[in-house]
Amino acid sequence: MSAEPVAAMAAAPKPVPGAEEKKIEAAEAPMQTLTAPAPAPEVPVKEEKKSEASETQSKTEPAPGGDVQRPVSPPGTPLSKLFAQLPSVIADAQYTEMWGVELTNSFDVPTSIVLEKFLRANTQDVAKAKAQLSGALKWRKQTQPRKLLAETEFNEAKFGGLGFVTVYPKTESHEKEIVTWNIYGGVKNKQETFGDVQEFVKWRAALMELSLKELDLASATVPIPQNGVDPYRMVQVHDYLDVSFLRMDPAVKAASKETIQIFSMAYPELLKEKFFVNVPLVMGWVFAAMKLFLSAETVKKFHPLSYGSNLAGELPGWGQELPTAYGGKGKDIKEGLTVKYAAAEAPAKDETK
Repeated sequence: MSAEPVAAMAAAPKPVPGAEEKKIEAAEAPMQTLTAPAPAPEVPVKEEKKSEASETQSKTEPAPGGDVQRPVSPPGTPLSKLFAQLPSVIADAQYTEMWGVELTNSFDVPTSIVLEKFLRANTQDVAKAKAQLSGALKWRKQTQPRKLLAETEFNEAKFGGLGFVTVYPKTESHEKEIVTWNIYGGVKNKQETFGDVQEFVKWRAALMELSLKELDLASATVPIPQNGVDPYRMVQVHDYLDVSFLRMDPAVKAASKETIQIFSMAYPELLKEKFFVNVPLVMGWVFAAMKLFLSAETVKKFHPLSYGSNLAGELPGWGQELPTAYGGKGKDIKEGLTVKYAAAEAPAKDETK
């Protein structure tokens, strides 16, 4: 995934040079009360000047208090170019919502955060970012992942106990941290859980939307710093304790491949770090599959750990808040958040697990 909190403040956008001076100059110019001389012949305005004025006007907008509001991104940057393409992207997708943010214009900080993430996922290539953003919007329109979280009751026998979200509030030693836990050792029957790939993807998307709900990008007021660290990212943990069913199982491989493909397209640059804990040696194929669909920068965020108890040491400043099973002194992950479940008859026990 390429499945967070504000860690640093970005500098406010610089005002357009000379704009304020021209305002003051115009305001202080004295009124002419004497008889004016005959008007000079009218000089045609050059088209370049008109275009320049039109462009300047499109890049400013009156704020509620009467002041001029500036775009989040300076002109000429990849972000400003992607903003220019946004109306056509929305028209093509016929959809405007991304991760709880209604995409609007270059004056909107949450929209700028979304667009910047798609740019970073494509090494600032505007054309590629535009194509991925369009695909992600179309997927969200079709799948409605926020409705999956709000309205769907998933089969508890298939997915119960497999996914949780923990929020670690901001303290003096760290910013707010959000962790999504995937407990694959809790799978009761691999065919029941992974056999219906689309059902598995919907459950996993609902869990991702739960994390995004806590990230709350729609309330962000500070843009991602240009060429700086993105503070709006989350941590993921995949726990494979007592798992043996992943040994080249076709159902598991199909579900994993589909999830990786969709999430790398629909949820770019939301991942700060991803830990695979209690990893058996046979898991090598999973990492090989990820490298096929994810960027090198994203793969660098992956950390396989042989023992879950080592996880706390990988998270300086807040590792001690993790559960004891992961080397900390905090609450169990089951005390955190999860998706909705409907009671269902338990599937037959999988003897091949």
